[in-house]
Amino acid sequence: MITRYERMIAGRYLLPGRGEGFIFLVASISLIAVALGVAALIAVMSVMNGFRAELFDRILGLNGHAVVQGYGGKLADWAPLSAELRRLPGVVSATPLIEQPLMASFGGRVQGVLVRGMTVADITGTKVIAANVKRGSLAGVVPGSNTVAIGARLAEALGAQVGDTVSLISPDGAVTPFGSVPRIVAYRIAAIFEVGIYDYDKAFVVMPLSDAQMLLRMGDAVGEIEVVTTDPDRVDAILGPIKAHVARVGQIASWRDTNASLFEALVVEKTVMFWVLSIIILVAVFNILSSLIMLVRAKTRDIAILRTMGASRAALMRVFMTVGTLIGGLGVLLGLALGFSLLAFRAQIVSGVSALTGANLWDPSVRYLTDLPSLTDPAQVAGIVALTLLLSFLATLFPAWKAASTDPVTVLRYE
Repeated sequence: MITRYERMIAGRYLLPGRGEGFIFLVASISLIAVALGVAALIAVMSVMNGFRAELFDRILGLNGHAVVQGYGGKLADWAPLSAELRRLPGVVSATPLIEQPLMASFGGRVQGVLVRGMTVADITGTKVIAANVKRGSLAGVVPGSNTVAIGARLAEALGAQVGDTVSLISPDGAVTPFGSVPRIVAYRIAAIFEVGIYDYDKAFVVMPLSDAQMLLRMGDAVGEIEVVTTDPDRVDAILGPIKAHVARVGQIASWRDTNASLFEALVVEKTVMFWVLSIIILVAVFNILSSLIMLVRAKTRDIAILRTMGASRAALMRVFMTVGTLIGGLGVLLGLALGFSLLAFRAQIVSGVSALTGANLWDPSVRYLTDLPSLTDPAQVAGIVALTLLLSFLATLFPAWKAASTDPVTVLRYE
C-alpha cells in the first residue's frame, strides 16, 4: 500500500524539474502513444464487432439459420415436412419459399436478380424487409396482382421507381420450332426496400409464393424450407433428429455451410487487427520504460538523500512504479475518451476523409453493408484497459529496481 509521502513524491516526479524538460517530453509522448493505442483498439474492435453482428443479423434475418433444399431445386410434398420441422424442440419457424436467379429488364437496362417467392404473411413478417421499406408499401404485394418488392440498389441500377413495371425473364419458356423462347412476365413495383447488405439490395425481387410458382412453372412445389431456431450456434444439434428423413427428399444446409468462409475470415481479421494494434501500446510502454530510466538517472541524488532520511528500498520502488503506472493510467483515460469519440462520430469522420481524399472509404459493394456499424463489447474494453495497465506496470519494474538499488554512500561521497 503506497503511503501519503510516496504519493507526494510520485506526483512531483510527474512534473518536470529544472533541466528535465526532455524527460517530461518523452513521458508526454508515451502518454499520447498509450492513448492512441487504446483508442485505436477500442474503435477497430467495436467496428469489427458491429460489422460481424450486423452482417450476421441481416444475413440470417433473410436466409434463416438453415434451409432444407430439395433435390433438383424442388420440394413437391413440402407441407408435411414443414409441419414436422416446426414440431422439433428449438425450431421457431419453418418457412416455405422459392429462390431462383433470373434477369430483370426496365427501360432498356438488364440486371441479374434473385427472385424470392414467399407467402404474404412471411413477407410482412420478415423484419429485415418489413422494417426497411424506403418507398411504397408491402401491402401492395398480394397474390395474383403481379406486384413485387425490389431492393433499393436494384431500383437504382434499373432506374425504376414505385409504380413502374419491370419485366422478369425466365429461361424456362415455350419451345418452338425455332428453339426455346424465354418466358417474360411484367410486374409492377409496389415497394422498394433496403436491408443494408449491398448484394441483397442489388439482387432481391420479392413476390408472393403463388406468383413465383406460376412464373417458374413449379406447380405446388417450393424450392426450399427456411428454418429459424432459438439458438443459431446449435442449429445442427436441433435439426439432427430429422436429417435422416430429409435425406430422402433433399439436404440441410446451415448458415455455417453457406457463410463459413466469410465469418471465419472476419474472426481471423479481428484477431490479427487486435495484435497488430497492440504493438502501438507496446511501443508506448517502451517509451514509458525509457522515460523512467532517464528520470531515475536525473533523480539519483534525490534518491540517495531519501535513502539517508530513512526511505526504504520498497518505498522507492513504489514511487517509481506509481509514476509509470500513472502515465499509463492517464493514457488509458485519454484513450477511452478518444476511442468513444471516434465511434460516436465515425460516419462523419469517414465522410470527411472521403471528401478530402476523393476515395470512397466505405464502398457498400466491397464492404457488404451500407453503413459503418459499431458494437462495443464492455468485456473487450475491460480487457484492453487491463492489458495496457499491466504492460505499463511491467515497464516500471526495472527502473524502480534500479532506483531502489541506488547506494547513497557512493552517490553522496563527494557532497
